[in-house]
Amino acid sequence: MASTACFVIVSKNDIPIYDAEVGSAPKKEDQAYQHQFILHAALDVVQDLAWATSAIFMLLHDSRSEDCIKSFFQEVHELYIKIFLNPLYLPGSRITSSHFNTKVRALARKYL
Repeated sequence: MASTACFVIVSKNDIPIYDAEVGSAPKKEDQAYQHQFILHAALDVVQDLAWATSAIFMLLHDSRSEDCIKSFFQEVHELYIKIFLNPLYLPGSRITSSHFNTKVRALARKYL
């Protein structure tokens, strides 16, 4: 079964610092825009409740396994902490690391 997911990390200033369309379903441009729209609408709802941290992790998915989603978030959070602790990374700036991108996509294939 093909799955699709859209993963976004949003900084405290409402700026997406990382986004990726992940999953095994064929990607359509219209669908990518729809995913971004849904995530931005959801951000409006959660931003007042969740800004105790420097970033919000959001995942739009069609998976039903809560354990897999939890594992995905835990491992991506560990990757984010490694990026955040890098002295060359400016907090709130876009994450452009190809290593980070490759790892996130591998985790999405594994868990989503």
